[in-house]
Amino acid sequence: MLRPRISRRAQRAELTTPTRFRLPRGLLAGTAAGLLLVWLVYLLAPGSSRTTALVQSGVYVALLLLTVVNRRVKVLLVRTLQHYVLNPVMRLLLQIGINPLGLAVLETRGHRSGRMRRTPVGNGRTGTDFWIIAEHGWRAGYVCNIAHDPQVRVRLRIGLRYRWVPGVATILADDDPLARQRQLIAWHPLRALNAVNVRILGADLLTVHVHLHLDCGPPPAIGRAARRDEEIQLQRTGPDR
Repeated sequence: MLRPRISRRAQRAELTTPTRFRLPRGLLAGTAAGLLLVWLVYLLAPGSSRTTALVQSGVYVALLLLTVVNRRVKVLLVRTLQHYVLNPVMRLLLQIGINPLGLAVLETRGHRSGRMRRTPVGNGRTGTDFWIIAEHGWRAGYVCNIAHDPQVRVRLRIGLRYRWVPGVATILADDDPLARQRQLIAWHPLRALNAVNVRILGADLLTVHVHLHLDCGPPPAIGRAARRDEEIQLQRTGPDR
C-alpha cells in the first residue's frame, strides 16, 4: 500500500511539527537492550575500555532524550551520519564480501534523480519474502523511492554466494513494525542486534515488504509430470501409425 502523495508544503509542515514529550514505541526497550549489550561486552571481554562503554552509553541516552525533545533533529542527525559515514563503509565491506552484521543491500531508483540508490538494510528474508523495518519511516530515502517505483533489487547471500535478486516492494503502513521485528529476530542473533540498532537510531518505524523473484528451478517430479502429460496426449490422439 502506497502512501498518498502530499505537497511539499505539507511535508515540511509534517517535519516541523513539534514532537515534544512523545516516546516512540520500542525506543525505551531498544535503548535498554543497547545499554545492556554495551556493559556485557565491557564485563565479559578482557581488556575492554570502560571509557568506551561510558561514551556509548552516553550516546544512547542522548539519542533517547533527543527523540523525546525533538524527533526531527534526531532524524536529520542520524540520516546525516548514516549517509556520509555508516552506509559507505557498510557498502564497501559488503562489496568485498565482508558482512559481520548479516546485512543485505537494497537497490531502489531515486524518485528525483532517477539513479540507482543502494542502502544497507537488515536481512529479513524468509523464503521469497524480504522484510525491512525502516527506522525513519516515510522520511527514509528508499521508502520515498519505493513509493514512486516499487521495482527493486536486493543483494543477499543465496547458498554460498551473494547475488542480486529482483523483487517488488510494498509499503505496509498498517502493519505493526515491532511485532514484525519480533517475528523476524526469533533465534537470529545478528537480526536481534540489528533490531536493537534500528530502535535506538529510529523514530518512526515502518514495515516494508519485498516479494523476491527467486529462480527455484524445476520441481523434482517434472519428469513424471511430463510423462503423464505425454500419456494423456497419446490417449486423446492415439498412437502414431
